[in-house]
Amino acid sequence: MENKQNTLWTRDFTIITLGSVVSMLGNALSGFAMSLLVLDYTGSSLFYAIYIAVFTLPQIIMPIFSGAILDRFSRRRTIYTLDFISAGLYALAALLLGRGWFSFAGFAVGCFLLGSIQSIYMVAYQSFYPLLITPGNYQKAYSMSSLLETMTALMVPVSAFVYNTLGIAPLMVINSVSFLMAAVMETQIRTREEYIDTQKETAEEGASTGRQMFTDIKEGFRYLMGEKGLLAVALYFTFSAFAGGASAVITLPFFKANFPNGEYTYMMVWGMAIAGRAIGSAVHYRFNLPVRYKYYIALGVYILTSVIEGTYLYLTVPVMMCMCFCTGLMGITSYTIRISATQSYVPDEKKGRFNGAFNTLNTVGSFSGELVAGALTTVMATRAVLSLVMGLCAAAAIVFIGGWGRYVKPIYNTQK
Repeated sequence: MENKQNTLWTRDFTIITLGSVVSMLGNALSGFAMSLLVLDYTGSSLFYAIYIAVFTLPQIIMPIFSGAILDRFSRRRTIYTLDFISAGLYALAALLLGRGWFSFAGFAVGCFLLGSIQSIYMVAYQSFYPLLITPGNYQKAYSMSSLLETMTALMVPVSAFVYNTLGIAPLMVINSVSFLMAAVMETQIRTREEYIDTQKETAEEGASTGRQMFTDIKEGFRYLMGEKGLLAVALYFTFSAFAGGASAVITLPFFKANFPNGEYTYMMVWGMAIAGRAIGSAVHYRFNLPVRYKYYIALGVYILTSVIEGTYLYLTVPVMMCMCFCTGLMGITSYTIRISATQSYVPDEKKGRFNGAFNTLNTVGSFSGELVAGALTTVMATRAVLSLVMGLCAAAAIVFIGGWGRYVKPIYNTQK
């Protein structure tokens, strides 16, 4: 049982968690509705693809620059400032859309801004969150974070109902209020960001902000290249994101093409993965994994998950549901081990650059997987394409996580 001196639920951790819940629920409500809005107003899959692209593209470049900047400036201030800006943008969108003023060009510009804000916010949040976790509670904290993120999936049907009943403007209002509430709460966090003082000692004397930023970016990549364990993890998860992007392109069309009311079958099958993640998060919050076996558990999960996702489409729906439930359980195990290990291992003053590089590699991997899978499905059977990319992902786990095990194991087998 936790004592008061080492409780996870400190004042600051409680505030960041409540703020995250509020903003995530609002974002989940409006995000799905925005996709429906584009399809309803344009009726074009091309415009829908453009909408996805303008939201995704800034997430490839922004994390690299924001990571370097956020290692020298307040991540807390960045988080609540971006939430205030987001509240304003969604309020403006609610006003314009409520009056029926829809322009796809203007909407695309707004989505580009939101994509840029989200990419910067994620680096700031991922780098600030570990500073609020007390020693010995990393696994518990990240399992809670994952549980809350998983629960936002329940907002998708609510979003569709409200959109079809009342339109998109009320959802934009809800999201604006959510971001405003989160920002106000986040201004009350008191944790001192000591890494700023540490970074001041390493700043180049007389260097401009731009020159210092590029120096920090280069130093961040040198750090990643010099830390072979972190490099192995980053490279593997690039391939994992590639496989995930391919899966996202393949699975829904497969179910729609091969089952009556295939979208509902798809939701049933992948709903079991969400259930698995939720249950797994609760288990990881209550019980700690044995430290000395974390590396081997992670390696086994990486390989087994790829095998399951590469074969499940060949099986019956009930078996698919069981297998997806297992991938959900294993997915949260993978996430908890990786995020708690890397965030506790990377020094506070380098977290921004590491998270920025990691997020960029993941986005590039996911985007590439979507493009490659889309091209391959024109010349290969859909299930064969998924099997191929999942086989590649399993091979990456063996090569990078298994082959560089002597570097990865000390990172994963940590107790924090």
